[in-house]
Amino acid sequence: MVNDQIVNSKWFRHIGYGFGDMSSSMFWKVFSYYLPFFYSNIFGLSLKDAGIILLVTRIWDAVSDPMMGILADRTHTRWGKYRPYLLFVAPLFSIAGILLFTTPDWGYTAKLVWAYATYILMMTVYTGINVPYGAMLGVMTADSQEKTVYSSFRMFFAYGGSFLALFLWEPLCNALGGYDSPQGWQSAMIVIASICFVLFLCCFSLTKEELHTVSTVSIGSDFKSLLSNKPWWILIGAALCFNLFCTIRGATVAYFFADIIPQGAQLSIGKWSFLFYAGIFLAVGEVSNMIGVALCVPLAARYGKKTTFIAVNIALCVLSIAFFFIPVSPIGFWLMLIAQVFISMLTGIMSPLIWSMYADVSDYAEQCNHTASTGLIFSSSSMAQKFGGAIGGSAALWLLATCGYIIASPVADDISQPESALLCLRCLMSFIPAVVSLITIVIVASYPLTTARMREIDSILQSSRNISKFS
Repeated sequence: MVNDQIVNSKWFRHIGYGFGDMSSSMFWKVFSYYLPFFYSNIFGLSLKDAGIILLVTRIWDAVSDPMMGILADRTHTRWGKYRPYLLFVAPLFSIAGILLFTTPDWGYTAKLVWAYATYILMMTVYTGINVPYGAMLGVMTADSQEKTVYSSFRMFFAYGGSFLALFLWEPLCNALGGYDSPQGWQSAMIVIASICFVLFLCCFSLTKEELHTVSTVSIGSDFKSLLSNKPWWILIGAALCFNLFCTIRGATVAYFFADIIPQGAQLSIGKWSFLFYAGIFLAVGEVSNMIGVALCVPLAARYGKKTTFIAVNIALCVLSIAFFFIPVSPIGFWLMLIAQVFISMLTGIMSPLIWSMYADVSDYAEQCNHTASTGLIFSSSSMAQKFGGAIGGSAALWLLATCGYIIASPVADDISQPESALLCLRCLMSFIPAVVSLITIVIVASYPLTTARMREIDSILQSSRNISKFS
């Protein structure tokens, strides 16, 4: 694999850990932002059926995520508990993504069955690699602040991968068969899936588990302690809302640009101008996310994770409401992009905070219950991510359907959407995410794991943990 000197370098471990979520996020952002549009406008499903798929498949995730967490907690290999899954599940991860964006030439019912099967497969494989990957954060270091650093590297690379995927997605589709062609979408995913496979192999090679934690109680006891863990419940609610916020806006962007922003809209700077399209809007957001990630560590260190979390959501609420009043005009296009920059910087601060707080919740559980259930706790983070994404995507589709949104077929001429649908699109980008931010603030207000409390917990755990000798 990789030279031991490189693996033992903290800098390379930070980068290696980041490669894992770079891969996951390339898939996840394409799913979150383009899959609803793919199902309705390329694959050929109704908005109602597409929304049901996104939501109903979460029932299986409610079972598969905890199962994966329990399995990972009880895995023992020379590479550790969680790291082996990065190696063995990576090929399935890429194959499942390609199948998800494959459109068979079948009748409607058969295609609907294919959509359910491939989406359930993709989310199951995503669980199989992402839950162990997330749980690794709890065993790579014992220091709470260092976990925030790892988490920040993770999210910095995640947004870098998201930028790459979103910036390239539409050009890849156009170059490999056409943006309105099923072949174009499948071919674009083959390119993205190949990159993701290599990134997970790099993540496996450059990381190492340092802490040896052991689950010493029954599965039933693990669940019982989890359900009695107050900080876990609070963080689940906050993470669910955060993913809901991001997915509602993200899933709406493709529709927003198709029906609100005039075709061929330009952003002009003096003599220079360039096309203002969904991929640019989303890609700029990912770069801004990376800036937010860089700000996370100093802000959390100075003000504490809880205070930073609440302040960020207050700002998100204000900016989201302001987005509604931006005019659709050449100046308005720039204002939309500027708003996207600041909103994305704030969500960039939030992402590593959430993952770092999950690691704190895991330490809290270990200190209270004297057993490690890191995988089970981090599986809940994956479940919150998926449920937030599913609810956000489904809600957006159903609201559009309720408001009379008209699906455009690939061969149709320009369609004039009713005013109710256009208003719905604008609200999905503004007032609805703002309400979600307000709910998040209320939830996090009672979170008890402050900086001082975590110092106490870290001190207690140091005496009971061992440094492992995993390869």
